[in-house]
Amino acid sequence: QVHLVESGGGLVQPGGSLRLSCAASGGIFSSFVMGWYRQTPGKQRELVAAVGRSGSPNYANSVKGRFTIFVDDARNTVYLQMNSLKPEDTTVYYCNAYDYVDDYWGQGTQVTVSS
Repeated sequence: QVHLVESGGGLVQPGGSLRLSCAASGGIFSSFVMGWYRQTPGKQRELVAAVGRSGSPNYANSVKGRFTIFVDDARNTVYLQMNSLKPEDTTVYYCNAYDYVDDYWGQGTQVTVSS
């Protein structure tokens, strides 16, 4: 069973930065497609960024040029560096691991962008 633990959310002013972390355990981390999603109450969960083990990362159009996803295999951790944050980025962010069979989710971390 894969277990994901997120951290790094919080309150930040518009234009500020945050880095989310997601530590994985219980699986072969190097084989996962890792991603970050976000979900606002009443709306569908949407992909923010994802990275596989080959190819380039994918980003939602709304975060391109501002967010960067990267992986540290030595720490079994995926990060989401969020710069130039906007109030509309406020929501709960979820870490996802996909091993081509199942999806695994973290518990979510709240990001609030407000002055």
